[in-house]
Amino acid sequence: MFVVATAGHVDHGKSTLVRALTGMETDRWAEERRRGLTIDLGFAWTRLPSGKGVAFVDVPGHERFLGNMLAGLGPVPAVCFVVAVDEGWQAQTSDHRDAIAAFGISHGVVVLTRSDRAPDRAGEVLARVRAELAGTGLHNAPVVTVSAVAGTGIDQLRRVLDQMLDSLPRPDPTARVRLWIDRSFSISGAGTVVTGTLAAGTLTQGDRLRMYGHRDVRTVSVRALHSRNQAVASVGPTNRVAVNLRSGVPADAVHRGDVLLSEDSWPVVDTIDVRRTMGTPFGDVPRELIAHIGTAAAPCRLRSFDGDHARLAFDRQLPLELGDRLVLRTTDSRTVLAGVQILDVDPPALKRRGDSAKRAQSLAVMPPDGDALIEVARRGAVRVSQLRRMGVSSLGKVPDQVQAFGHWWVHQPVFEAWQRRLRLSVEELAQKDPLSAGLSRGAARELLGPEGEALLDAVVREAGLEHDGGFIRLPGTRSDLGPAEAAVRAVESGLSTQPFAAPEAHDLKDLGLGERELAAAQRSGRLLRLAGGVVLLPQAPAMAMRELARLPQPFTTSEARQSLGTTRRVAVPLLEHLDALGWTRRLDSGRRTLVRPAQG
Repeated sequence: MFVVATAGHVDHGKSTLVRALTGMETDRWAEERRRGLTIDLGFAWTRLPSGKGVAFVDVPGHERFLGNMLAGLGPVPAVCFVVAVDEGWQAQTSDHRDAIAAFGISHGVVVLTRSDRAPDRAGEVLARVRAELAGTGLHNAPVVTVSAVAGTGIDQLRRVLDQMLDSLPRPDPTARVRLWIDRSFSISGAGTVVTGTLAAGTLTQGDRLRMYGHRDVRTVSVRALHSRNQAVASVGPTNRVAVNLRSGVPADAVHRGDVLLSEDSWPVVDTIDVRRTMGTPFGDVPRELIAHIGTAAAPCRLRSFDGDHARLAFDRQLPLELGDRLVLRTTDSRTVLAGVQILDVDPPALKRRGDSAKRAQSLAVMPPDGDALIEVARRGAVRVSQLRRMGVSSLGKVPDQVQAFGHWWVHQPVFEAWQRRLRLSVEELAQKDPLSAGLSRGAARELLGPEGEALLDAVVREAGLEHDGGFIRLPGTRSDLGPAEAAVRAVESGLSTQPFAAPEAHDLKDLGLGERELAAAQRSGRLLRLAGGVVLLPQAPAMAMRELARLPQPFTTSEARQSLGTTRRVAVPLLEHLDALGWTRRLDSGRRTLVRPAQG
């Protein structure tokens, strides 16, 4: 299935043409049929000679219904651009041409209608049409002259449509879903139904989606699907689709411009930076505007950077990606003011004098589909999934000057600066306080900022630092205790010959070993501190187990003290330490037994 919109001046025969092609009436409202004037969007479908299915979105041509026309054009990939031979190019013909250009639609067929009324004018009108379409995506579009009333040219138009649709880029059925809603109604026994043009992705019965409305966001599920009045289990692009939502979503709570999205797959934003693609330069447009995207019409405020670049701030959040095209018009205008293309869906804050000029320079070199290196460099570090959500293209290869760490991409200069900053801080701390455990992880995170926090382990590793116990230190400094080194060695020497003869508190004080020094020695694995100020070697528990294994089991504290050749001051906290390790078990107030074999 393909979807094509009509476009052209009011009363140039768009609806009559669709009726001739499909046999279906697109004017749904009694007022439309009474007045012979299309007011709202109409829908019809047929099969072409090749068997291709094609659906038509028939749009109103009158200037009063410009918003409805833009809602019909916004989601479609191709148009039938209609000009009546008897009237020729008119004011709304220009408006529709500008809208097509603003949306970036470059596939279509030019149809010269009502040829039976002025057959001698066809050449003249065609020349004017070609001149007016020069510089737009339709400048080389095929042209068919028809009379829908007489039926002449209709078969040729079907063949040309067939050929034109072959040239359309094939949409991705695996892409994330963004269905702009153009209608909402209720069916007795079924509930709320919304319709739209599915441009990419696939909808399946039972899918859970996020619906972003004008005022609220909710999770919905797909109860049933229809396409061309046929029930289907799933539907892919490009297709007209009717989505029956499960109960709980009243039809009057859903409006044109609301959107159904694949869950957690789109950046939903209220501020974007854009480039003008056509129309009035930004310096000459008012601040308050209406922006059209898909079927949505969203009020926004414009901050001009220069004639071609600006920032748009919306009064609601919208699911937008890089490269999206929007149409701008003033709040009271019935004409297209400008077309823009999104360059940034996550723009930086502008707080200082001169920021706008600098931003204009940056935007001037940005490609519309995003540049991974630019996006990574601006952020320092970013998840690849975030780049994908933003719509950045060419993510299959890691760019030059970018390092990949799992799901993160990091700009090489930023990563190197993080390494230098972290290593310098660790070195300064080690020099200032040799007994320090190192730079705390919290301090390191604060040093690197929010982008570096998730990559701290990689920064530590690449900077050649050690990370243990929540502290970061220089390699090889774990056992170097600076001024306390000689005193610790003296304690180690004494305990190497008498492993359970723990030095007294006054001995430690005389050596200059206070709380900080002993804590540093324990962190470095040089000494073991037990309750009551008892200091032993780290291997003392294993040595004690070997001695205790020689005793009859269970054994008393006194027997353990005698076996270890030490005092009760040392034996009691040592045995409690073995209990805590699970190597011994206390049976009662005076007896213990070994739980595991003696340690080697």
